Amino acid sequence: MIIGEQKRLEEIAGMLEGQQRILVAGCRSCVAICLAGGEKEVAVLAESLRLLSSLKGKGWEIEEATVERQCEKEWVAELSARIEGKGSVLSLACGVGAQTIQAMYPQVRVLPGLNTSNMGAPEEAGVFVERCGGCGDCVLHLTGGICPIARCAKSLLNGPCGGSQGGKCEVSPETPCAWEEIHRSLERLGRLDLLEEPIPPKNWLPSRDGGPRKMVRKEAVLTEEQKRSKGGKP
Repeated sequence: MIIGEQKRLEEIAGMLEGQQRILVAGCRSCVAICLAGGEKEVAVLAESLRLLSSLKGKGWEIEEATVERQCEKEWVAELSARIEGKGSVLSLACGVGAQTIQAMYPQVRVLPGLNTSNMGAPEEAGVFVERCGGCGDCVLHLTGGICPIARCAKSLLNGPCGGSQGGKCEVSPETPCAWEEIHRSLERLGRLDLLEEPIPPKNWLPSRDGGPRKMVRKEAVLTEEQKRSKGGKP
């Protein structure tokens, strides 16, 4: 499964600056299990944003929706009516889910509400294409919903290298140039101005800082301890 952690409210509010009609979209799969992006988390965040909008006079119109899995197009298609007329979608899914929504609805700006930390299994069957590097410091709001860490062969953060030709990566002619796709996505969204904002060097500490990463949800641990104290099964 994929592990994610919700961004700080201040950071989310900064991404929503200038927006008006916003859909907060959750996922009932991996991020729901790790208590970051399920229906409950969507409801709590949406209400927090409404309160913030009221206090700060932001004028945000917040709606909520949660699908079974944001990484699968069949489920994301259910959001079609909810996305219509919105300026942006705040995705409480992993980076794969956010990119799936962006690919299916290129006219809407998709913003990552979570930092995707890491991916765990499956290890067999099928063929899968990486879409998120799990760097722990998501910048999809600056790159048109396309991850430069995973989809650029060199993980470049500020534009293409000199080797890409005809929209293809120099490392493999089978691979599209990620920055060509980022440029096209930002152009569709009318946000080419974001290319003029340098992305600072990546802080790799959240990505891999010595061994397997671990996230502890204290509220979940407390619940298990309470069950044990009452003689129940964890």
